[in-house]
Amino acid sequence: MKAICVMGGFGSGKTAVCLGLALSLKDRGYRVAFLKPMWNPGGLARPAVDDDATLMRAVLGMAEPVEGISVLLTSPHYLQKYERPEADRQAVLEAFGRVARKADVVVLEGASPHIMMSLNLDTVSLCRELAAPGLFVARVENDFSLDTTLLFNEHLRAREMGILGTVFNNVPRTLLDKVKGIYAPIMEARGFPVLGVIPKHLEVAVPTVSEYYDVLGGEILVGEEHLDRLVEDVLVGAMTVESALSYLRRGTNKVVITGGDRADIALAALETSTSALILTGGLYPDVRVISRAGDKGVPIILVHYDTYTALSKLQEVSRRIKPADAQGIALARGNFEHHCDLERLLAALQLPPPAR
Repeated sequence: MKAICVMGGFGSGKTAVCLGLALSLKDRGYRVAFLKPMWNPGGLARPAVDDDATLMRAVLGMAEPVEGISVLLTSPHYLQKYERPEADRQAVLEAFGRVARKADVVVLEGASPHIMMSLNLDTVSLCRELAAPGLFVARVENDFSLDTTLLFNEHLRAREMGILGTVFNNVPRTLLDKVKGIYAPIMEARGFPVLGVIPKHLEVAVPTVSEYYDVLGGEILVGEEHLDRLVEDVLVGAMTVESALSYLRRGTNKVVITGGDRADIALAALETSTSALILTGGLYPDVRVISRAGDKGVPIILVHYDTYTALSKLQEVSRRIKPADAQGIALARGNFEHHCDLERLLAALQLPPPAR
């Protein structure tokens, strides 16, 4: 049995890479299992289990309950929760043993390498003990993204963790040539293999209105049937109505956050490419806003906190593929198969052919 640890920062798309990798291995005849040593619910407003574990359990047909696949709950204040780190470490090891019993390969989804390092419950410490080499998933925004990727790879090397390579994921089309022609050679020259460069696809890279609602909570006033709309941008409507239209036209498939009493801004937003309106302050909008949003199929979410708080919560929103999202699953699988070098990964992992 072999194990692979797919790790990366928040929003890097490592779950989609785990999904594509696991399904590609399964297609080749390997028995694949999944484990997520820790998960962070973020600011979810509604009770939730780990969606990533739920997804992987479904697509891999695993018998273990979700709680047995996603083990430790972490947060920015995790030190208050873990008074017996050795027992928690043992819980991860036992969960790994259970999922690995009938598997040829266990795909682990790790957090960013520094998370929970103070208790030695970080991904690197756990995966070293599990003999699971790392596949780092890097999100690309600019040249600093390359520096961050090198830093994390150097950290893995310094801690003597096996490194399979790096996948640059959700790369904007404008940066694809730069990542392939400049970033990848720099990585390879440092001894860090680049195993894939996956272009950004909105269907798996950007969240839906539903994921914004998961984080914000509140009341859906209209458009509940359109929560699957994609959200590419977030704009705050706090300007005068005279300048609103030119400002609001800058964003495509956007969420607009404004006060519930700003019917002028809300109506202007509905005349542009808007995926949802988020109205703050607990103020119900003019009936014209609800009527127009209903005609346009634009959800309105009413929340009872201020705009600054709403914006802070939205920093925790990321795309999550659900078991019923056949298109998202197929796209994640196709992205991995078409843009990643599975043969090179398998050679580095020294994975034998599957038993027949």
